[in-house]
Parts: sequence; structure tokens; C-alpha cells
Amino acid sequence: MDFTNKLGTLDTGIFITYVICLLFVALWISRSEKKEGANTEDYFLASKSLPWWAIGASLIASNISAEQIIGMSGSGYAIGLAIASYEWMAAITLILVGKYMLPIFLKNEIFTMPQYLEQRFDNKVKTTLALFWLAVYIFVNLTAVLWLGGLAIESVAGVDWMYGMIFLAIFSVAYSLYGGLKAVAYTDIIQVVLLVFGGLFLSYLALDAVSGGEGFLAGFGVLTTDMSSHFDMVLSPENEHYMSLPGISVLIGGMWVMNLSYWGFNQYIIQRALAAKDLKEAQKGIAFAAYLKLLMPLIVVLPGIAAVVLYPRLATPDLAYPSMMALMPVGIKGLVFAALVAAIVSSLASMTNSISTIFTMDIYSKMKPNKSQHHYVVVGRIAALASLCIALVVSEPLLGKFDQAFQYIQEFTGFFTPGIVVIFMMGMFWKRATSNGALAAALGSAALSFLFMQFWPELPFMDRVGLVFLLCLGLCYVVSMMGKAPEQDSSVSLDEVSFVTEKSFNIAAVGVVLILIALYATWW
Repeated sequence: MDFTNKLGTLDTGIFITYVICLLFVALWISRSEKKEGANTEDYFLASKSLPWWAIGASLIASNISAEQIIGMSGSGYAIGLAIASYEWMAAITLILVGKYMLPIFLKNEIFTMPQYLEQRFDNKVKTTLALFWLAVYIFVNLTAVLWLGGLAIESVAGVDWMYGMIFLAIFSVAYSLYGGLKAVAYTDIIQVVLLVFGGLFLSYLALDAVSGGEGFLAGFGVLTTDMSSHFDMVLSPENEHYMSLPGISVLIGGMWVMNLSYWGFNQYIIQRALAAKDLKEAQKGIAFAAYLKLLMPLIVVLPGIAAVVLYPRLATPDLAYPSMMALMPVGIKGLVFAALVAAIVSSLASMTNSISTIFTMDIYSKMKPNKSQHHYVVVGRIAALASLCIALVVSEPLLGKFDQAFQYIQEFTGFFTPGIVVIFMMGMFWKRATSNGALAAALGSAALSFLFMQFWPELPFMDRVGLVFLLCLGLCYVVSMMGKAPEQDSSVSLDEVSFVTEKSFNIAAVGVVLILIALYATWW
């Protein structure tokens, strides 16, 4: 079965036009800033000038990438709508991050997450977590985005996956390396518009095809009837995918830990909010992103479920989304392919910018203090370029043997996220937590996760994440109480932080909760 339908001349022309236009916009944004003598705040935090709409769009563009579009569609093909919990639970997580965590981070005027850990604990905790994040961003996130992006380009355009990966790396460098976070954030607005409308159009075509041309509503009815097992939001223990999404635990267990780690303490996500004009602007952006997350399953999960009907014999679930591209008419296919590539290069640019920020501000600047601002910016650019080169080399050996890359990413990061959430939550809200307690949680997270995986393999990984989180919480408490109270805490006291939010944010938060209740009540 040949579903690849290589891009035609018109599609290729539209795609090339998109690439050129995006590069032009990025360079224009970059040149509009005074680049001679650009300082680290300009490059790494967009001069702290981002408005809410740029923050919200950039949050989603950074998040929705190959591992989301390709990987989550693949999981939709294999598992069904239940995988949408990652998206829908993220919406409420964003609201919590905006209300309770952003005020603390912005009040401390930090560039990076490790920088906050240094203020709150000490250099040991900061360096340990900085090195961990660099390793995960390069060997898990960057590699996954490049690998799945290369596969998508091969499926849709007929270009070898390796050349596709090289193109993605060069493209992301071309528009982000010079201008830093501001170039990434403002071009993300274009990316999100293209991604949302292109994705919704593909979902429309998929549902129309399922119904045999009777329309998308009829197609949705066919899917919910013929593929009713794929519309269970809470999987039963008898379900073959229960190990990936263990029933009610998704709503009350480890999913919260995974989401808090990703949306609250993940540098390449939270960096957009750190670059806001002020706290209110950051919170508006967070709320905007929460509503976009509610929409995402229509774009990334529904096509995967439709592919079960249209292409029931795919070699691997991660081919679901690329296979659906065959439904696109000439011209539109090039535009939607551009949307897919837009999502990939946006995430690559966001990750490399965060890698360069952490490496430069948390590691290099401590080894080589008192250098010029321009010097640190140059080092950041070199670090970003080097990280992409490493990811290109290791992506195929690391990810080539996995059928569902999205699940692989969750499993791997699940080893460390419980400890990270414990460190930040205890550090932010319990002043008695010590650096030794934080390190115990970090090391305990990896060790306990490994032990549970080896000696309790039937425990679903999400339950494992929740259990390890509780154990690390206890470990941090015990070790902290055994030592002396912290003496070098230079972070801002909670007494100086206001958690009061504007009426508009509160209304948005209530809206998210009500929509989630309706969604889960419908598809329980």
C-alpha cells in the first residue's frame, strides 16, 4: 500500500515559500533589535518584553512537535482517545503553574530553573540538575523530535530520513541561532496559526473520508460507533494498554507529577513565561495556552483514531499521521506539511535555545566569570549548534527500535520527574528543605524508579511515577530534618510573593475546569 503520495510541484512550491517567509520574518525580528553588544537578557529572555499572545502561542508551538503530532497520533492509533489525557490534564496544570509557581519564579528574576535551585539550595543542587536537563534535552527530546521529524518527511515527501533530519536541524538553526528567544517566540505565532488550522483541516478530511464523503459529523459518528473501544478515556485493567495509561491513576496519580514537571519546571517551556513583560502578562499567556491545549486532541489524536479505519495495517503506529497526509488535495498538502515542519523546527529551536541558556548561564558562566555579555551570547550559540550535531548522530541508534516514540519519552523521563517535582515543590513551599534533602530526592528518584522497573515490572509506569514521588517526598523530608536548617537560602520569601490573580484569569481557570468535567463525563 503506497500512502506516501510524494509532494507535487505546487505542494513543494508552497512549502519552499513558507520556509523563505519564515526565515525572512525571523531575520527581520532579529535585526530590529540592537544586535551589536546584545546582552544575555536580550538573547535568552527576549529582553523580557513578550506579550501574552506571543507567550501562549510560543508555549504551544514549543510543546507541539514531532513527538506530539507523530507520536501522539501513533498512540491514538494504538490506544485511542485515552492518550488525550496528556493534553487535557495539561490544561489544568498550566492554570496551577500560572497561579502558584510563576509568581515565585518571576519574583526571583531568574533566567533558568537551575538558577532558582542555586538561590534556594546551593551550587551542588543547581549543577546536578543542570547537567541532568542538558542530558535529557539532548539525548531524549532533541533526538526524538529529529528522528520523528525525519520519518515524517520521508513518509510525506519521499526524502530519506537522514536528509530530512539534517534539513530540520539547519532550518531551525537558520532562524533561531541569530535572534535568540525573541526570534523563536514571534515566529511561533505563525507556526501555531498554521499548525492549528492545518491540523483541524486534516481532521475534517479524515472524518469525511471515514464517512465516505458524508461529512465530518457523520464521520465522527462512524468512529464512535465502529471504534467505540478507542473512545474510552479511562482504561480498564483488562485493556492491553493499561500499562501505559492505568485507569483512574491518570486523573489522580502520576500524570500530575509528569505534567507539573513538564509545564512548571521544564526550561524550554517555562522560559517563555520568564520572558514576559510582567506577571499579569505571563498569566494571560498561560491561560491562552491552556485553551489551546484543550483543542490539541482534535489535531493530534483524532487523525490517529481515524487512521485505524482508513489504514488498518500500518507497519507501525507512528506512521498514522504521515499516512493521513495522503488525504490532502494538491496545494493544501504542501501547506499542512509546512505546518508539520513548522511544529518540528519550532520545538527544535526552543530546545536548543534552552540548552544554550542552561549551559551558558548555569555552567559556563560559573567556570568563566567576568566575561563580556557578547561573549556569553556567542558561547550560547555554539552550545546550541553542538547540541543539534550530537542529537543528529545519536537519534537513530536511540530511537530506531521503538514503535511508539511518545510512550518511550514518557517512560524515560518518568525516571527523573518525581525527584524534580519534589525538589521544586519542597524548595518553593517548605523553607526547612535542605540541599542534601533535594539531592536525596534527585538520586532516590532514579534509583527507586530503576528498582521498581526491575522488581515490580507489572506496575504501570504512571503508577510508578506517583509512588516514587511520594517516596521521594518522604526521603527529602527525613534527610532535611536530619540536617541543619538551610543557611544560604537567597530566594525570595513567600511573604513577598502575591498569589492573587486577576478576575479574567480566574474566569479562564473556571472555564478550563468546566470543559474538562464535560469531556471526561462524556467519554468516561
